[in-house]
Amino acid sequence: MNEIRRKWDHMAAKARTRPKAVVESAGGEPAETLRDYYERMSLVRAFELRSSEMYARAKIGGYCHLNLGEEATVVGLMAAIESRDYLFTGYRDHGYALMRGLAPERVMAELFGKVTGVSGGRGGSMHLFDDEARLLGGYGIVGGQIPPATGAALALKYQEAAGPDAAAVMCLLGDGTTNIGAFHESLNLAGLWKLPIVYVIVNNGLGMGTTVEKASAEPDLYKRGASYRMPGIRVDGDDVLAVRDAARDALKQARESRQPVLLEVMCYRLRGHSVVDPARYRSPEDTTIAQQSDPVPSFRTELIASGVLSEADAAAIDEAADVRVSEAVVFADESPEPVVADLFKYVYATPVANAPSALPGEPVMDAL
Repeated sequence: MNEIRRKWDHMAAKARTRPKAVVESAGGEPAETLRDYYERMSLVRAFELRSSEMYARAKIGGYCHLNLGEEATVVGLMAAIESRDYLFTGYRDHGYALMRGLAPERVMAELFGKVTGVSGGRGGSMHLFDDEARLLGGYGIVGGQIPPATGAALALKYQEAAGPDAAAVMCLLGDGTTNIGAFHESLNLAGLWKLPIVYVIVNNGLGMGTTVEKASAEPDLYKRGASYRMPGIRVDGDDVLAVRDAARDALKQARESRQPVLLEVMCYRLRGHSVVDPARYRSPEDTTIAQQSDPVPSFRTELIASGVLSEADAAAIDEAADVRVSEAVVFADESPEPVVADLFKYVYATPVANAPSALPGEPVMDAL
């Protein structure tokens, strides 16, 4: 049994046998903070479940990738990042957008392709973007976010001095992304130039349908930072506090010492790679372990056992999340569709002479 397999088994066993661990290991973590984290995890869970439903109802088109099973990772990472920091993600980005402060209504409207969405309905599920929140994507191409995130870190180094109040970049990527050239090229430059960036590998054990150990000669992905003299850290992605603390420490190194960091977060996704993936490549054992490691009910159980929440409190939080997402669905459903006349808007950042403006089927001369 390889190390990654043992890691999954350890995570599953821990989820079954660690009552009250969250409070004891937090060293007196405030109850209101723990409650807030559960509220956030519950919102992400409710949003993703409803997104899956809306996709099945053909309200959402294109590709759609969910954070189901990764809620503790999402909330922990976003609890660590500061408002001045910049965030780049891959295409599994709904939860990160919500935790970055984007309203569920605007995110759901974007998934519906409506003009009230965060990108005016032009980006959809994989391309959530909000410059005010410093969420700079949402990238549909595997690893497409890594070079621009590294470039943003280079810009920050030019713009401001290192220190506790400096900004940093967090770049999220999946385990499969670590095998593309841009990953290694970007980490090499970040290590060489001492850039303020934290690369976060969200390792759910599967690059689409291929296990990490079958695709990577070195399956301990956090060790890859050693090639670029970059600290590598592995953390349990089902522990929201462990994720938060590890990410905070990594960001501190990035902003104060200009030390880039590679953070590997281990977690499971509960569904297939996308909403249309039945995940038949997963064994019954893998599916069982994933369900046992589910961070949302595990965290809820721990908080109830420790007295932070009552059963009624937890039920009320879950109900409030469902209501919030239901409101988002109504907002998205009632929002206007884009109009054909705006099809060519934003093709270029600035006006370009002789830019195309004809719709399919129109005579060329009529469009001039």
